[in-house]
Amino acid sequence: MPPRVPFQPSLKAFTGSSHVQSPLARLSLNPSKTSIRAGSAEARERRRHDPYLMAQSRQRKAANLSRRQALAEERGSVGDPVFGNPTPFIEELKVKDPRMQESHPNHFITPEELNNALDYSKTLTTPVENPDRATIDPQFEKERAEKHLQEHQNAQEAIKRIVNIQNGNTGDQMRLRIQKCIETFGRHNTDKTLPPKPAAAPIAGAPALPEKTPRVGPDTGSPEVQVAILTAKILNMARHLENTNKDRHNKRNMRLLVHKRQKLLRYLRRKERGGPRWQLLIETLGLTEASWNGEISM
Repeated sequence: MPPRVPFQPSLKAFTGSSHVQSPLARLSLNPSKTSIRAGSAEARERRRHDPYLMAQSRQRKAANLSRRQALAEERGSVGDPVFGNPTPFIEELKVKDPRMQESHPNHFITPEELNNALDYSKTLTTPVENPDRATIDPQFEKERAEKHLQEHQNAQEAIKRIVNIQNGNTGDQMRLRIQKCIETFGRHNTDKTLPPKPAAAPIAGAPALPEKTPRVGPDTGSPEVQVAILTAKILNMARHLENTNKDRHNKRNMRLLVHKRQKLLRYLRRKERGGPRWQLLIETLGLTEASWNGEISM
């Protein structure tokens, strides 16, 4: 019997390698995709060739459009959640309001201080009369008085232009608006005109509450003052976004301010129960029900 010679078939001429991969190893190297992202090009291509998926897509789109239309009609009926209704107070908060120029000068100056300083400067620069009235020239004295009056008017016009709020930056204008909100809604002023909140019913055997510490300085922390300050900031940011539609950073900031104002309005409404403070705030700022009730979408 002839000896057996081991024989191994060579596949180098066909595959270029002597190693033969199994079908399972080939599948592990090239795994098939089991999931496709919803918004990918492959998903859109698959949906385009599948009538069932196309019908589902059209149905979702129609539902979204109908929901958006219903929300727009609902928001239109209850008012604008951002701007509300125009009121005289809101018009005064605007930048180009001429009434703000006279009543609120810049550089921490009050109108009374400005008028007193101008009168004092006019008195200091008034020409001194000659005590010898026999040797005086009336025409010269008249011309000198007219010249002094003209110079005082020029100086007064220059000072008013310097302290005009329209020549200040945005920070100065916002500071004056905040000060106006504090003066209008601060409890150090409204306590004198609005009726007090009704006291709770006394409880038998309960200890007496201590007296409140008197307020020192203007009120800046009450919710109605904070709502007015937020409204001024929202109006200022909305004016900026009218011409800069791509400023997404400030769009988000304005959205945060609107939702923060909504939380404060809900808190004030729960505490005051529709009392005089709530009515004064809503009527003065022109806020609608959409500003505090329901979902706010911008």
